[in-house]
Amino acid sequence: MHRGRALAGVSNLNLNRNFLELGFVKLPRMRRGRRLRWLLLLLLLYLGLCMVGGIYLADGTLRPARRPLTEENTATFKSSVPAMRGELQDVSITTPDQVVLRGWLLRPATSNGNAALVLHGLGDNRLGMTGYAELLLAHGYTVLLPDARAHGLSGGELATYGRLERSDIRRWVDFLLTATHPRCVYGMGESMGAAELLQSLQENTRFCAVAAESPFSTFREIAYDRMGQPFHMGPWVGRILLRPMVEVAFLQVHWKYGLDMEQVSPEGAVARSHIPVLLIHGQIDRNIPVRHSRAIHGAAPQTVLWEVPGADHCGAIAAAPREFERRVLEWFEAATVTDPNALTM
Repeated sequence: MHRGRALAGVSNLNLNRNFLELGFVKLPRMRRGRRLRWLLLLLLLYLGLCMVGGIYLADGTLRPARRPLTEENTATFKSSVPAMRGELQDVSITTPDQVVLRGWLLRPATSNGNAALVLHGLGDNRLGMTGYAELLLAHGYTVLLPDARAHGLSGGELATYGRLERSDIRRWVDFLLTATHPRCVYGMGESMGAAELLQSLQENTRFCAVAAESPFSTFREIAYDRMGQPFHMGPWVGRILLRPMVEVAFLQVHWKYGLDMEQVSPEGAVARSHIPVLLIHGQIDRNIPVRHSRAIHGAAPQTVLWEVPGADHCGAIAAAPREFERRVLEWFEAATVTDPNALTM
């Protein structure tokens, strides 16, 4: 009898031991299962946020806020033109997609026989480039100051960062050649305008030379920068952490608007062009880092790159005004053609 009780006790002990062992086995498995479910949930949230963010990013990027070109600001600038010894004319062209582009044509009292097209940056308008226009006008250049599509008083719903604007620039150059018959047409742009100017070189635009300050190298690379900038981090955020958001944005633009933003590449356009290009970039540019101009110069070693110490985004003229004026004017003068008919070929 006692032996039976002992055996029963041993059996119960073994059962309890087996139960505990099974519990210890199940507990880690349950924890692993919960972790996997949480990881799956976080992954789905991450992908969902990237998808929604990419869609909004695409639309927001192509529809930037416009800086208004007010009647008061316009009147103020127009009243200052006689003091610059120039005259101003309102001009416009119409693109094949029926967008009306508007601008100002400034003619100097004494012309040097050349003309310059000056292009503003993102969210700006022609007023943002009047300082450069005054500099060129003082040296006898006829100056065209247009509003880019979807900017200022120009028509258009979308800013495409050069995808459509490069053809607009070619048409403005054709306008200048017809209206003013210059020996040479030069191009000058900053930021987005600089990137669009460089892309226009692949359109067989008849520039003698161009100067581009703070351009981006490719739309994809500047997209990576934009992803990291709100967090004060580098382009690795866009390349790695938020890469799905970037890809969704590119796909959304292609699907909704039929625009392949992979083709937005100043770097590629310059590499295929023989037009002299002066790249200007501030060494402490926090908007479009200097690596972009370095990349363009690396792809097209025939370009000249001036890195401006202490200059932030489009700040070369403020950081080194005399050197800026000297470099740009000497660059243009060195490329002046002697045969005006060469521009119409």
